[in-house]
Amino acid sequence: MDVRGTLTTEARALWADGRGPSLAVIASTWGLFVGARMILPVILSDLQSAYNLSLSVASLLVTVLWLFAAIGQLPGGLLADRFSERAVMATGAALVAVALAFVVTARTPIVLFVAVAAWGLGHSMYPIARITLLSKLYPDRLGSALGVTMATGDVGQTLFPPIAAALAAAVAWQAGLGFVAPLLLVASVALFVAVPGADEAGHDGETRDGDSTETDGTKTGDGTTAASGDWTGPDSAGTGPAGGSASDEGTVREVLAVFGALRDPSLGFMTVILFLYIFIWQSVTALYPTYLETVKGLSPATASLLFGFFFAVGVVVKPVAGAAYDRIGMRGSLVAVLTPPAIGLAVLPFVESLWLLVPTTAMISTMLGSGAVTQSFLADAFTESRKGTGLGVIRTTTATVGAAGPVVFGVLGENNLFDEGYLLLAATMAAVVVLTLWMPETPASSGEGD
Repeated sequence: MDVRGTLTTEARALWADGRGPSLAVIASTWGLFVGARMILPVILSDLQSAYNLSLSVASLLVTVLWLFAAIGQLPGGLLADRFSERAVMATGAALVAVALAFVVTARTPIVLFVAVAAWGLGHSMYPIARITLLSKLYPDRLGSALGVTMATGDVGQTLFPPIAAALAAAVAWQAGLGFVAPLLLVASVALFVAVPGADEAGHDGETRDGDSTETDGTKTGDGTTAASGDWTGPDSAGTGPAGGSASDEGTVREVLAVFGALRDPSLGFMTVILFLYIFIWQSVTALYPTYLETVKGLSPATASLLFGFFFAVGVVVKPVAGAAYDRIGMRGSLVAVLTPPAIGLAVLPFVESLWLLVPTTAMISTMLGSGAVTQSFLADAFTESRKGTGLGVIRTTTATVGAAGPVVFGVLGENNLFDEGYLLLAATMAAVVVLTLWMPETPASSGEGD
């Protein structure tokens, strides 16, 4: 595949028809969200000193952030299905800004943990609404649009850790985290200005121009789209764009229908793959700066730069992975981005030189491209009216369980078992690659109702 030509073509298509500014604001705001999130591992040692926390307790802060960011995704998905995604995303940005203000002013560990939990809840409102809105704006290029958005997130994750480390060293850790809050408030306003509302974005496969398009298919091995069937359960037949009953009973039926859909091999396998990836990714990112400082002997500034480089690779990998999903399908693109991390995690404990740590980090970071593949696949597997609920159930389930990764890895690190932990992660990543090779390319019930 001609990577340069593909990226140029995709970029022009994504900017066409007046959709470019909306994508730019959605992606930039996501960069603020995840950039802020990745500041926490960088200032973890400062929090240990400020609040007299052990490494395992400090790493629990990361778990709390991820846990509450996961718990809120199902409600966020339900809200995205019923109300304007723009309003949901803007509210999430404002809530995170307020929560960060409480984090940097917390006087006790209890207040700190509560504020971090609120931060996670605000964060949880953005991801599902972002995906469902992009699926309406880009029904034929969801993988590319999501890849660009996630790559922009990596720009934030690349820039914010070293900026935070510099501010923490020069001023205080509060400055290293607090500078993001006003940026999020500006982003909240920008979302209302530049992003279309529910009626403008289109519903049930209609673009803003009113052209009917199919958005509920599933990618096949050659990049074409197969009908996904009745993914929302027996009660979904004949429902309109509103997504079924708005009653509590209807909501419960929708959620149960999504769990029932996981019996399909492709959805079930992809959910397991997503969980394993989240567990590995959160374990690595939560304590990688600490590992580089305490085990590899790097200075905090160098460790934060290498941590930022981890996400810089994702800026390139994610758009390529998203375009590959759109063109060649799930299996080939997923194996391509998950094989290098399995190797990189296996050799990391044996690498000491900084110049070898750089390419090793780059190998590990190609795993960041898997999100553009897995989430596009899952979004394509559900009908338009239930996309938010389906993604919310799966992401909440996988991310909630996967949130245990940071605290588990923190306990290993506190017992001088960092290297052994990375070898276990390498074995797990290898298992994910094998699982991907066994996975059906399309849902078994594709094109058939339940």
